[in-house]
Amino acid sequence: MNHSKRHSDILRLLQQEGTVSIADLAHKLDVSLETVRRDIKPLTTNGSVVKMHGAVALPSVVGEAPFEKRMRENSEAKKAIAVAVAATIRDGDSIMLDTGTTTSYLARELLGHRQLTVVTNSSDIARTLSTVNGNRVYMAGGELRSDNGAAFGISAIEFISHFTVGHAVITTGAIDAAIGIMDYDLEEAEFARAVVSRGKRAIVVTDHTKFGRQGLVRVCEFSALTELFTDKAPPRDVSAALKAAGVNVTLAR
Repeated sequence: MNHSKRHSDILRLLQQEGTVSIADLAHKLDVSLETVRRDIKPLTTNGSVVKMHGAVALPSVVGEAPFEKRMRENSEAKKAIAVAVAATIRDGDSIMLDTGTTTSYLARELLGHRQLTVVTNSSDIARTLSTVNGNRVYMAGGELRSDNGAAFGISAIEFISHFTVGHAVITTGAIDAAIGIMDYDLEEAEFARAVVSRGKRAIVVTDHTKFGRQGLVRVCEFSALTELFTDKAPPRDVSAALKAAGVNVTLAR
């Protein structure tokens, strides 16, 4: 692949995903890290891309809010996962969703459903699904965070404890074969743990980049889940742990 062709491919990937790590670029382009670094140098010099903390992004993305940036990361994988989960939900079902980019994509896929009962702590999900198709939407209260517009804390957890739903869906920051589902924020982990306990189905939605990571706070063991939806097969150790816990893994294509 020639130099100018890789420049075009780098810009195309950034248009699709917003922010991409140097390592991911090397993998996607099938070249070495050194080659990618050489390729992005002229692009950063002429202002086509912005380099930051081992990753690159388009200049227009740098000014976005953190949640908006995360919505653009691995967006195609997250959309595919959302489509796969939405296909398992019927009109009239009840669903609880925690805040996260993949659950926000799921909310958008559920716009074709009718008469849903939705419980969430996410203002984005609540806005997406309320006042359409006869849905009933209940949002957990509390102070909304500025980065993702979601409510956390004791009041939010107490609110959702009054509901039992057919489908409880959470996102995750990390998945470790020995520890289970993890996150990097205590309040987000506590809320996700509460969500999992309220559903007949307990579902984790995550793209493959979370496998093999170890977060700061444990959300739950794999045995607390019924299903995991992702875009690529988990590593062998994670896959074995999920199978031993009886978790059904669905790969979104």
